[in-house]
Amino acid sequence: MSEPTNIDDLSYDELAARAPEVRDRLNRFRTALGRFLVKRQDAIDLMTVCAVAQEPLLLVGPPGTAKSELVTKFRDALGVSEKDYFEYMLTRFTEPNEVMGPIDIELLKGGRYVRRVEGKLPTAKMVFLDEIFKSNSAILNSLLTVINERKFYQDGVPQAVPLKVLVAATNEIPEQAELGALKDRFCLKVLCMPVQEDYFYELLDAGLDAQLTRELNQKPWVEGLASLDDILWANRYLALQMMERGVDDDGGELRDRHRYFAEDALPTLRRLIRTLAREDNIIISDRKVVKLYRLLRTRAWLLGGGVVERADLHLLSYLGETVEELALLSEKVPKLLGEN
Repeated sequence: MSEPTNIDDLSYDELAARAPEVRDRLNRFRTALGRFLVKRQDAIDLMTVCAVAQEPLLLVGPPGTAKSELVTKFRDALGVSEKDYFEYMLTRFTEPNEVMGPIDIELLKGGRYVRRVEGKLPTAKMVFLDEIFKSNSAILNSLLTVINERKFYQDGVPQAVPLKVLVAATNEIPEQAELGALKDRFCLKVLCMPVQEDYFYELLDAGLDAQLTRELNQKPWVEGLASLDDILWANRYLALQMMERGVDDDGGELRDRHRYFAEDALPTLRRLIRTLAREDNIIISDRKVVKLYRLLRTRAWLLGGGVVERADLHLLSYLGETVEELALLSEKVPKLLGEN
């Protein structure tokens, strides 16, 4: 029996041959999962886009709005194993040992500072951190390194971590300056607000179903439609595609933005970014502009098959740094796009 193919070893042509099949599976996965949660399709779509782009996503909302349930069902439906998954609810009393692994006492006696990381964040491919902004400075520094560089330090030596999918949740977005760097790493943030006002009966039905399936140890949302491998496959395919270069008819360099953006999409994006800064003081950093490009390309491929259109620019609605900004953007971005 031959060894399974390493996705990182596949060529662009090999990936492209299966890209439509992978996209179809991911689309069936995200729409099917939406049946098991009330009014959370947008969040599921964003989770899928961020997972493919390997960008972290922040879920924002009060307690009892199914943030944890959303992540759990997403993980189950992708078939992520226990050894590849780590989740934790952070408090200001949480110690680094609980998240990063305890110090190996025997090695410490010999002068080495090494953590036993098995079953902890540094060994996981998918991570969910609840109440992420309640982490203390020691955990915060480690998290920034993991998110920014996909590295974890053992005895002063950087070690690569296998992290691919990171979702965090918070009841509120704090304003403390020391958390600014962590907040900025989450390019997209999605509001998860109560739905009972408009979807009272649907909420009752879905909530009861969720309780009963837990009690009966059933997981009907696990339909095997897509897997973590599909996420990784799509990520590599798009990364290699975005690296492609060509030459246009005039001998100029043909880049990704020339091939995969509709004629008015990038000028419209630039105009929207300027308008939001000028009218609402919503500043989108250079780092986020670059991240947003990749997220737009990922969304366009997943939901539309390729070229970024004006509709994909709705991702700007999720760029706010506060609950107030997110609420404002959810109304203003569609207006700026001429949709209402």
